[in-house]
Amino acid sequence: MGVKKKREMQVAALTVRHQDLETLRSFADVEGKNLASLLLHCVQLKDGVSQIRYVKQIVPLLEKADTNGVCDPAIQSCLDILAGIYYSLSLKNPLKKVLASSLNGLPEFFQTEAIHSFTSHLKEELNTTDLYSYRKVVDNISSCMENFNLGKASVNNLLKNVLHFLWKSLIEILEENRQFAGNHIVQTQLMNDLLVGIRVSMTVVQKVQDFQENLWKASSSPIWQSMCGLLGIFTKFLSDDDLLQTIQSTSGLAVILFIKTMFQPSENIPELISSLLLRSVDCARVPEWLMSSCRSLCCADIPASALLFLCQGTLAMLDWQNGSMGPRGEALLLDTVHVLFTLSSQIKEATLEMFLSRILALWTNSAIHILESSSPSLKDSLNGNSSIVGRLLEYIYTHWEHSLDALRHQTKIIFRNLLQIHWLTMEGTDLVTDPFFLELTKTLLRLEWHIKGKYTCLGCLVECIGIEHILAIDNTIPSQILEVMGDQSLVPYASDLLETMFKNHKNHLKSQTADGTWIDQWHETWVSPLLYILCEGNLDQKSYVIDYYLPKLLNYSPESLRYMVKILQTSIDAKTERSSPSLGSCSSRGALGALMACLRAARAHGHLQSATDTWENLVSSARIKQGLIHQHCQVRIDTLGLLCESSRSTEIVSAEEMQWIQFFITYNLNTQSPGVRQQICSLLKKLFCRIQESSQVLYKLEQCKSKHEPENELTKEQPSVSLQQYKNFMSSICNSLFEALFPGSSYSTRFSALTILGSIAEVFPALEGRVQVVYQLSHDIDAGRFQTLIECFTSTFEEVKTLAFDLLMKLSVTAIKFQGAEKLQGLFQAALELSTSTKPYDCVTASYLLNFLVWQDAVPSSLSTYLTQSAARSDGDKPAAVVERNTLMVIKCLIENLEEDVSQAENSLLQAAASFPMYGRVHCVTGALQKLPLDSLQLVSEWTPVVEKLLLMSYRISAVVAPVIQSSSPEGLIPMDTDSESASRLQVILNEIQPRDTNDYFNQAKILKECDSFDLEDLNASVSNIDTFAGIKGKEGKTCDVTAQMVLVCCWRSMKEVALLLGTLCQLLPMQPVPESSDGLLTVEQVKEIGDYFKQHLLQSRHRGAFELAYTGFVKLTEILNRCPDVNLQKLPEQWLWNVLEEIKCSDPSSKLCATRRSAGIPFYIQALLASEPKKGKMDLLKITMKELIFLAGPTDNSQSTVPQVHALNILRALFRDTRLGENVIPFVADGAKAAILGFTSPVWAVRNSSTLLFSSLITRIFGVKRGKDEHSKTNRMTGREFFSRFPELYPFLLKQLEAVADTVDSDMGEPDRHPSMFLLLLVLERLYPSPMDGASSTLSMAPFVPFIMRCGRSPIYRSREMAARALVPLVKIDQVPNTVRALLATLPNCTDQCFRQNHIHGTLLQVSHLLRAYADSKHRMDSDFQQELTDITVCTKAKLWLAKRQNPCLVTRAVYIDILFLLTYCLDKPTKGSQSVLERLGFWEEVRGIVSGSELITGLPCTFKVPGLPQYLQSLTKLAIAAEWAALARAREQTRDVPITFSQLLGSSFPEVRLLTLEALLERFSAGASASLRSMGEDFLLLAMKESHPECLCKILRILHCINPSEWLPLTERCIHLTPKEFLIWTMDIASSDRSEIQGVALRLTSKLIAYHMKTYEENRDLLAPQLKRWVQLVILSCGDHLPTESRLAAAEVLTSIAPLVLTNSCPVLELQDTLALWRCVLILLQSEEQAVRDAATETVTTALSQENTYQSTEFAFCQVDASIALALALAILCDLLQQWDQLDHGLPILLGWLLGEGDDLVGYVESAHQGDEDYLFEKAEVNFWAETLTFVKHLYRQLLHLLCRSGWRPPSSERLGHLQRTVSEQQHLLSQLFRELPPPAEFLKTVEFTKLRIQEERTLAGLRLLAFLEGKEEEAPYSQHLGLPCRSKSLNSPKN
Repeated sequence: MGVKKKREMQVAALTVRHQDLETLRSFADVEGKNLASLLLHCVQLKDGVSQIRYVKQIVPLLEKADTNGVCDPAIQSCLDILAGIYYSLSLKNPLKKVLASSLNGLPEFFQTEAIHSFTSHLKEELNTTDLYSYRKVVDNISSCMENFNLGKASVNNLLKNVLHFLWKSLIEILEENRQFAGNHIVQTQLMNDLLVGIRVSMTVVQKVQDFQENLWKASSSPIWQSMCGLLGIFTKFLSDDDLLQTIQSTSGLAVILFIKTMFQPSENIPELISSLLLRSVDCARVPEWLMSSCRSLCCADIPASALLFLCQGTLAMLDWQNGSMGPRGEALLLDTVHVLFTLSSQIKEATLEMFLSRILALWTNSAIHILESSSPSLKDSLNGNSSIVGRLLEYIYTHWEHSLDALRHQTKIIFRNLLQIHWLTMEGTDLVTDPFFLELTKTLLRLEWHIKGKYTCLGCLVECIGIEHILAIDNTIPSQILEVMGDQSLVPYASDLLETMFKNHKNHLKSQTADGTWIDQWHETWVSPLLYILCEGNLDQKSYVIDYYLPKLLNYSPESLRYMVKILQTSIDAKTERSSPSLGSCSSRGALGALMACLRAARAHGHLQSATDTWENLVSSARIKQGLIHQHCQVRIDTLGLLCESSRSTEIVSAEEMQWIQFFITYNLNTQSPGVRQQICSLLKKLFCRIQESSQVLYKLEQCKSKHEPENELTKEQPSVSLQQYKNFMSSICNSLFEALFPGSSYSTRFSALTILGSIAEVFPALEGRVQVVYQLSHDIDAGRFQTLIECFTSTFEEVKTLAFDLLMKLSVTAIKFQGAEKLQGLFQAALELSTSTKPYDCVTASYLLNFLVWQDAVPSSLSTYLTQSAARSDGDKPAAVVERNTLMVIKCLIENLEEDVSQAENSLLQAAASFPMYGRVHCVTGALQKLPLDSLQLVSEWTPVVEKLLLMSYRISAVVAPVIQSSSPEGLIPMDTDSESASRLQVILNEIQPRDTNDYFNQAKILKECDSFDLEDLNASVSNIDTFAGIKGKEGKTCDVTAQMVLVCCWRSMKEVALLLGTLCQLLPMQPVPESSDGLLTVEQVKEIGDYFKQHLLQSRHRGAFELAYTGFVKLTEILNRCPDVNLQKLPEQWLWNVLEEIKCSDPSSKLCATRRSAGIPFYIQALLASEPKKGKMDLLKITMKELIFLAGPTDNSQSTVPQVHALNILRALFRDTRLGENVIPFVADGAKAAILGFTSPVWAVRNSSTLLFSSLITRIFGVKRGKDEHSKTNRMTGREFFSRFPELYPFLLKQLEAVADTVDSDMGEPDRHPSMFLLLLVLERLYPSPMDGASSTLSMAPFVPFIMRCGRSPIYRSREMAARALVPLVKIDQVPNTVRALLATLPNCTDQCFRQNHIHGTLLQVSHLLRAYADSKHRMDSDFQQELTDITVCTKAKLWLAKRQNPCLVTRAVYIDILFLLTYCLDKPTKGSQSVLERLGFWEEVRGIVSGSELITGLPCTFKVPGLPQYLQSLTKLAIAAEWAALARAREQTRDVPITFSQLLGSSFPEVRLLTLEALLERFSAGASASLRSMGEDFLLLAMKESHPECLCKILRILHCINPSEWLPLTERCIHLTPKEFLIWTMDIASSDRSEIQGVALRLTSKLIAYHMKTYEENRDLLAPQLKRWVQLVILSCGDHLPTESRLAAAEVLTSIAPLVLTNSCPVLELQDTLALWRCVLILLQSEEQAVRDAATETVTTALSQENTYQSTEFAFCQVDASIALALALAILCDLLQQWDQLDHGLPILLGWLLGEGDDLVGYVESAHQGDEDYLFEKAEVNFWAETLTFVKHLYRQLLHLLCRSGWRPPSSERLGHLQRTVSEQQHLLSQLFRELPPPAEFLKTVEFTKLRIQEERTLAGLRLLAFLEGKEEEAPYSQHLGLPCRSKSLNSPKN
């Protein structure tokens, strides 16, 4: 909705030859009224748009001439000139179409002359011999045929010449294309010409009248010969794989068209084409002309692609309408589809697959056309039960999940057409009852909802048979579809299906009922589930429903809005009435969020025409305000969207809306979520656009009113009043945004403020001329604000620097205006100093500062010495010239400084790393170049030596740092120890980096002669001197340690910056085609040098940071080379690729290629070379490389070296991961998978490791990126049919491999490491599931895999057995699970069997367990069949029950069997009405009791008993025992309890696993509200708590005690654990003081509950509790620290919420004031936590405090869920209010003033530690809170204190405490001024951290001074808000309402 500028049309002017111009002059008349004069005027104009007007006057002028004008030589000459003009114009010039359109109206009597002129000029054109002019001639033929009568007549006249020319041109262009093989730029142009030539040939044949006659069909006719020639060349194109596929496909169309046009008799054409497609041509019966032209098609084998394109031609070029081809046509149709089915199994290339899908869709269209008048036999062949429809369905099911979106779309078209085909074959059958449609519906509904194809096919089915039948089968379908809308990949499909369904349903209901009652049913079906999701769904679900589904529903049914609003308003009101301190979880948006979302969507789509008129009856002002500060971010966004978005871009923004926006900005700038920030900024930009566009309307209204007398005073004032409101509003917004850039403001605040300011500057530009702009940001910029923006460059976040820089560039103010020359000189010096800082972000700041000075023309005048006189004088003061001059000076200055740094680094790299790392300067050079428009430089002669210097400098820097980056262990190159082991390691490293360095490299790095060895004594000497070299003098003369990391950072960052600089140079600078030319700045030789540099470093660097960024620069180079017109440069990437592949293949021991670190930079190098290959071509380089690599990656017989294999596997991994190669690597996936699986069996670790990595990337490439944490998510799966259709060669391979593995596992000698590839095989297979088509066709069925996977379950490796069980589940269809489970159970041994293996038993049981779990989770759970099947399974399990008892010695198998029994209890223990449960009936519980009674839980185990699987067994047994206990409790009313073991016994177990599971089960029941029988267990819990040593168990016990009311168990403490209640309280406090955060949190919650209980118990004698209360307060305070785990702080917040009514807001304080304020301080600290969850939990505390009887009237936000940003202000408002209520201002205010001043902060210590820390530690990070803003807290506190003082009129009773505060403030003021003086100028850049800290403290001090002055009565109420955020209002935001 931005301000749109109308795009100006660019039209090239027409011109004529000089001779024609003279002719026109000679015929032009004096008055200028004849045609010659008109044309003369026209051609003399230079503007094509103006010429169009004259061209349109030609025919009207000729119409005035009479028939005598035909003989007028002037008119004849003019017509001739017009013909010349027409053919001279380019095809896309609008003048050409205008001229043709005009001449179509030429009077009849001029037609003959005009045709003669056009024909003669066309003939001239056709005689062209220049090959590169052919395209223009072909374009002219094309335009003649395009709605131009004269053109058509000319082509008709010259048909022989035209066809001959087209034939000749195609032959010559093809030959030229062959000669330019390898030059893809020229080839692309030539192939484009070929394509146009084919299309024009077809157009001529289709449109020229002569082809309707048979006169030309004589074999001697020139036309016939040209046609035969063209047919021959099209046949050649069709099979030529070197041409583009579009040429081949168009040739397929042309071949069929020409055969159709030329072949006689026409009724035999279908038969001929059938024989061509089926490859069964009888050569003897084919005409000779066809044989000579299409011999390859008739007799030879042709590629699959050629056959495919012939099918396309058949379907597109033949007439299928009305059965005009008869039975032969029907036969051809069936033959074509069979050919297509055959091709679909052969074609695997993505582009051909795409063609195939389009052609199949075309076939279905042709079938529909022919069926409308077809024979019964064809209808039988195409009905729903036919094999063709079955094959089509198979194709659809295989491809509906394809990764190509366009291919998925084609499957939808095919499916829709297929339904229509079946409908056309039906003979009067009812659609709904038709068996085909019924079966199809059931099949689709049975599928899982994660299958995308299900949605599109259901949508088509609904359109065909209606929705009512589908809703009758399952009326919950709308809810089911809405449920899946949390998955982003499914959302578009789901919303489209819902739209189809609700539209169909509405139409159906309307047609069924006459009155309007149908709407209620429609709302119930479609709107109610939507509202439920909006209120209760998860975050993603709601967001997607709002974005995708809600607008569609409202657009179709706007009247539903009132229904939604009514329901939601009722829900909000009901919730508010029953409000309690706890308002639900913060993640719930509730009805208010849903209401705002609905209104926003309605307004944005135009269903709320005027905000002010319509909303007031829909939503109140209070609701909107609540929405703007709601705790949930999406509610805030939706409410803001409601205010900002409108369907009308000129809708006036009301005053109330502006107030709300201002209110929103106050509290929403500091938003942590990047997505929410982006949305806020985007919505506000829409609002500003609305203000700008509506202001233009208002200005026009004002102008109109000034011209005419107004009717009344009101209309006269209205526009000007609104405009003034706009100005005030925008100014106020900008004030708020600039004030948000205060010292210490968070990244998110700065990002939001700067982005919004940037939008304002963009939407309200500083326009010159008559356009009026309602607001200009530049007018509100003063020196302070300008300085604020410059200081944003110091932010450590680059986005903030970028936004500030861009904003400064948009402002029409200059630095000179606000900054003196001395200040600017200081900025320049600061930038130079920062460019050598050891902190990487400092050099980014330097770069922005330098760019700022360059673009503001504020560089120091002293730099002019770097310019020659000619450069200084060039182009005067043009802005572009000034910027270029300044950039040149700055870069020269940087180069000079850099040369010194490099020289010193060559002497000592350690010194460079510590004091002047080089990368900063290089970064600044790159930054300056990137901002410059390098394609239009003026000072070329000045730049050439600079570029040369930069290249040489880059190579020097690289030479200095390369030894470190290329060493085998760059991370630890400097040993910092002095022991002998370090010395020997150092020797190895130094040996490796020979010859560059010797053993004194670290003492004094220098270039020495080559030497092969060095003396160990020298080495020891150097080691003994480590202390001398480790202490290096820094910049300021201080000694600083140089760590290995510092050297490494210096080196890899230098390498990175050099790579980026070279990338920038080669990307942006023009390249000289020949060395002699002086126009360019980079020669061919220099480009080659850059390429060699990248090659060396990518292939030899070992440090990832270095080679990853070298890759970035190299990609830029390869992209430039591929676009370069110089053929030699074009071919460089190909040469480099072959060279590196040769080097990899030879695996020479002397090779410097890195074989470790995943081949380091080698994959990156090859990736860059392949990814830059033009995508529109054949990608031949990629194909050849992939084949080469796959060959190398395969198992090798040569055992000497596996290095090439490792390299190949690593490179393949990188290529399969590269998204730019996309579908082009898919044909190689199968071979890659084979290489990975076979490589995993290699004896060499490196090969196995690389194979695993390759396999992992292949899994991602095949199944998609894993979106969630669920390893086995349904979204990352595929049907077996789809998988094996895409990779057919993997079917036999995987089956064979799996069989081999299964045979090994089965053998008696099964060795664990025999077949490691089992892991990979099972990983693939567990991601496949059966296709819905598996029953119809078994060629690619998953069934053969099942028995092998079952046998893999016998593996001796535990993990393999688990994987086999998981892999089996998806391969067994749900309805086959019961039979499979029973079959597996039958294979288990009986207790009497003598010989059995536990591994076999375990594998089988795991498979049974996994299958049962999947069956239990399926959607058929409530079916009666389901219950019966499980009952049968239960009977089978009873037969093998010995496996769960002691008869089975193996605990592992016992555990799994018990798990199966537990699963059956979970599924079947549901008693039906009037009868026992299934388990009771089968005597199952009796058996369970027997198992538990005879188990170790009852008999116990020896202490020393250690056996595999014991914990697992105990857990399984405990779960079963607990299930039996719950079942017994449920039956307790009916009969006496008969349980083998009680909860008390389980809790008494010596095994923590047993106790933990029991406690978890009990905790779940207690949380849900336990029965009385459980509540009697208080004693057990207390006893267990005292002796429990297992931390997790103790946590659970404390949680259970917390759940139970203390009155039920606390009185028992003295009797059962001999502690008084108070002593027990002390015991819980001791636990709460422990180190373990999880126990700490739980104990704190319990302690707080006990404190509350005791306070109510000892209400009259609370002094007895005083020590405990003090200690408890301390515990809460200690739990709130920012350094603590999140769990501790969440516990503290929860505690504060629970005790808020009792302690924080009690009208009679129950704690001492200091303790109460300390707890309030905790709330404030938690509200400023960095974690959103902690802030939200603390917000609950504030919400609870606000909803109390004595506080709820103090604000309009009581009972509302609010965000932490406003909760902070509200909390301080309540606190000040409470201090007045408690009458504690005397003691409370000094404490709050201390908070304001930050008492306790050691300012000097902080500044010193910050300074010291910056120097010494490069990587260590302190605890940082990126959300909290000290001055925001100070602002709110200051405002509330001031308001409180104004309201209460309080004055201090004694001056002692006040005097202490005054002394503190004055001391702070003095200290601050001293510390400011000590900082070097400009401190904001050079000492940013210290400067910011001092600025913050200065603001606090000033605020304190103001308040103290107010207290002394020296100052009236004058809010200090210059730096404290928003302007303060006289009345507090949250003051009590009147």
